[in-house]
Amino acid sequence: MGRTFEELVAEGDAVPTEGWDFSWFEGRATEERPSWGYQRLMGERMAQAGASLDIQTGGGEVLAGVPRRPPVSVATEAWPPNIAKATALLHPLGTVVVADPEEPPLPFADDAFDLVVSRHPVRAYFDEIARVLRPGGTYFAQHIGPRTVAEVSEYFLGPLPATDNRHPDLERAEAEAAGLEIVDVRMERLRMEFFDIAAVVHFLRKVIWIVPGFTVDDYLPPLRDLHAKIESEGPFVAHSSRRLFEARKPV
Repeated sequence: MGRTFEELVAEGDAVPTEGWDFSWFEGRATEERPSWGYQRLMGERMAQAGASLDIQTGGGEVLAGVPRRPPVSVATEAWPPNIAKATALLHPLGTVVVADPEEPPLPFADDAFDLVVSRHPVRAYFDEIARVLRPGGTYFAQHIGPRTVAEVSEYFLGPLPATDNRHPDLERAEAEAAGLEIVDVRMERLRMEFFDIAAVVHFLRKVIWIVPGFTVDDYLPPLRDLHAKIESEGPFVAHSSRRLFEARKPV
């Protein structure tokens, strides 16, 4: 006999959300990975850098997986549980973790880094990125693209606005206005599947911008309906949007 709606929701509501480790979803949800392999490409650039900054590092998992970090390696993070997790993970590897809000300014001097990276920043503040990059330095990131997981958002919130501030043309224009030269921009839409309602609940608690302010109590009726839909029709399918973004500060 399958587990009840109440049991599954309670489980999804109880799993800790700190860090960007998604191993709990094994067997409960899937997401295609972008073809370019961000962590590998980031590692290649780290191996050639003298001083690097990882903005919004989360729990530090992506940076910790790089084979070799530069002599000066710094990461920022805003959320206290992630700051603690990233510090425990990255300090033994020689990376300093700085508690810093997501909004500007970055707490670093001009021309401080020859490589700035970020995986899934809430927003890329290109003026600040350009300021802390040395001339000839590189910004290398994987951004969240337009209408990412829109199927989930719209299930709970209704139709989303047609405009989207994550559109690549807008980011390209912002980067160029900050004085950066675009090196590479690629985008892919990737299939996601949720196999039970516990996975949906945990995902919405962990990725808080999909349904802002989500709580189980506030969304019990649509959660119950979605549970019935998954039970009768199979996995709930959505699509993430990912963009590789590389820019350089002119010499």
